[in-house]
Amino acid sequence: MSDTDDEPITLSPYALQALLQFKEEEEERIAQLAKLQEVVATDVVEDKSILSIDTFKEDWNLSQFWYAEDTANLLADELLDGADADTVICIVSAPSVYSAIKQRDVVLPTKHIYLFEYDKRFELLAGKEHFGFYDYVEPFAYRHDLKGKVHRLLIDPPFLSDECQSKVALTAKSLLVEDKTVVNSLGELQYKLISSTGEVMAPVIRKAYPGVNMTDFVPQHKNGLSNLFACYASYEGKSWKFRDELYYTH
Repeated sequence: MSDTDDEPITLSPYALQALLQFKEEEEERIAQLAKLQEVVATDVVEDKSILSIDTFKEDWNLSQFWYAEDTANLLADELLDGADADTVICIVSAPSVYSAIKQRDVVLPTKHIYLFEYDKRFELLAGKEHFGFYDYVEPFAYRHDLKGKVHRLLIDPPFLSDECQSKVALTAKSLLVEDKTVVNSLGELQYKLISSTGEVMAPVIRKAYPGVNMTDFVPQHKNGLSNLFACYASYEGKSWKFRDELYYTH
């Protein structure tokens, strides 16, 4: 054993600063979660910054990658656009979009907005009434009061695999209303299906969701991802048009 084996490990000033910053961010996040837990019971949130997705740390083991703020708000806009008081919206495995909606100061067109998530921390964000535990491995094991009643669905499968995409598609089909032609009190089509996932999943998406196409909107994430992402939808909206079919079938 050399004399250097007993010497204490020292960090460079840069590494020490990074470590201290990490600890400060963790302490702040824990404090925000505790505060959020307090206000959930009263349903009165004066400081809406506490509803930010940044209050929740990404867990990469659960394939959690939060959307960039602009992307989260754009997807939220598409779900809410043309909705009325009877519109039922469900967001599956995309808590950053739900967070974007919760932070808005405007009166939302509908109160029927639900979050399905495997990570039970997000019950704090949605509240017990609007939260549903969801594990794609069991595609039909979700709160069944919404079965066949969802008009607008945003779904972001957690993994880029055929199995995950196919099972999530079973959930989507069982959640959504059967009649896709219903028009609401504003004269707007109620039905909307949006899937945000990898571009490589295009063949699976086309097979799982007939009539759904890749759009020209490219979702962005806060910390960046190496995988190319795409947004697939059942309609052309204010924020996107369908891509040329040849682009994503070859």
